[in-house]
Amino acid sequence: MDFTLTEDQQAFVEAACAFAEEALKPHAARWDREHEFPIPTIKEAAALGFCGLYTPEQYGGLGLPRLDASLIFERLAMGCTSTTAYLTIHNMVSWMLGSWLPPEVAEEWVPRLASGELLGSYCLTEAGAGSDAAALKTRALRDGDDYVIDGSKVFISGAGSTQVLVVMARTGGEGAKGISAFMVPADTPGVSYGKAEEKMGWNSQPTREVIFSGVRIPARYRLGEEG
Repeated sequence: MDFTLTEDQQAFVEAACAFAEEALKPHAARWDREHEFPIPTIKEAAALGFCGLYTPEQYGGLGLPRLDASLIFERLAMGCTSTTAYLTIHNMVSWMLGSWLPPEVAEEWVPRLASGELLGSYCLTEAGAGSDAAALKTRALRDGDDYVIDGSKVFISGAGSTQVLVVMARTGGEGAKGISAFMVPADTPGVSYGKAEEKMGWNSQPTREVIFSGVRIPARYRLGEEG
């Protein structure tokens, strides 16, 4: 098996190393100490394509394989692990929306995520379920052309400072097949946030509870089919 990087992979790795050394590493300790979410630096990362690494190309992403993205994240993490961890979450959000939203909705939202204009959070974890997706209790009930979401998520990276949420909610019965995913604009009425969590490190990204109280979103904001 040949583990030699391709020319493209080597170029990505070199770009990530340079960004880590110049834009992340010199500030990482201060960001952690002062609990600063470095949004300007994240937008600089977006200009290099680092906010849409495996997001579909038709929506402004690079469409890279996961291996290539992993090589980039590995190098970025050498500069600031917690900021890079947030970038992995944002990439997951932009990829999911670009892959499963209806095209007319994806065209409106995903390029703004890939460019770093908007930032995303991934809302799975719950107090009673941890990250066991099959046990979550947050519910999304169909109401005509809308869904109404009620419940809460905990330990959500970026929460309160991001504009787009991907939310896992129960639309059916117990177990994994009863769960669907939704895009929720963070300024939708009924979305609120808990206090910033006290953490041992990992402070360059805010972490909060997200509460959904009668949050109404269009059915077209569902990712794929129910379940």
